[in-house]
Amino acid sequence: MSKLSDATRAKLKTVSTATVATALYKRGLRIQCIQDVHPLSTDQPTLVGEAFTLRYMPAREDLNKLEVFRDRSHPQRKAIEDCPVGAVLVMDSRKDARAASAGAILVTRLMQRGVAGVVTDGGFRDSAEIAKLGFPVYHHRPSAPTNLTLHQAIEINVPIGCGDAPVFPGDVILGDADGVIVIPAHLADEIADETFEMTAFEDFVTEEVRKGRGIFGLYPATDEQTLKDFAAWRQKMGR
Repeated sequence: MSKLSDATRAKLKTVSTATVATALYKRGLRIQCIQDVHPLSTDQPTLVGEAFTLRYMPAREDLNKLEVFRDRSHPQRKAIEDCPVGAVLVMDSRKDARAASAGAILVTRLMQRGVAGVVTDGGFRDSAEIAKLGFPVYHHRPSAPTNLTLHQAIEINVPIGCGDAPVFPGDVILGDADGVIVIPAHLADEIADETFEMTAFEDFVTEEVRKGRGIFGLYPATDEQTLKDFAAWRQKMGR
C-alpha cells in the first residue's frame, strides 16, 4: 500500500525539482539530486512516485550467463513484475551506461502495469523506442545492446546510490525536464506543501519581472509592498 497521499502526489506534480532542491537545502539536505540523468523525451509527463529499487553490481561471467534470465526469481525480471503500481523503479547501475539497465520490452511492461516511471544512472537499450512511449523515463545515455557484459542484477528494494544520491525504498521521486530529485519519505508531505506555496510566489515574481520590475525587494520579498502585491495577486488568480 502506497504511503504517498493523492494530495501530496498532485502538489508535487505542479512543482519543479529546482524548487524542491531549495526546500531540501533549507533542511541541510544537499545531495538529493540524481546526477547526470536525463529524460528520454522532452515532452514526457512529470514523474512522481515512491522509490522501488534495484541494485546492479559488476557482472561475474560464470554467474551472469544468458540462461539466468529464465529464472523467475532473477532480480531484474522480478523487479519488473513486483514494482508496485504508482511507484518508480530506481536502478543503481553504478553510473555505467556501457551496458543496459533494461530495454523497451521491460519498460513497456512497467508502463502497462501502472508503474509511475523508471530512473537509472546507467542507460537503456532501445532508447528511441522507449522515448515514444509517453512514459517518464530517465537515464544517463543510450546503452550498448546487451546488459550481460558488465551488470549483474543482485538485490531488490534495498537502499541504493543512484547518480550519487541516496535512495531508500519509499522515498519520493520527482522528475521533470531538468532532472530527478529524491525526497526522503518522512518529509514528502511538508516538502509538497512548502514547494506548492513557493511555486505560487515564484509565478507571481516571474510575472512582475516580465512587466519590468526589478528584483531588489521582490526576490527575496524584503519589501512589505511585495507581500501586499503577492496577496492581491493570489486573490485575483485564485491561488
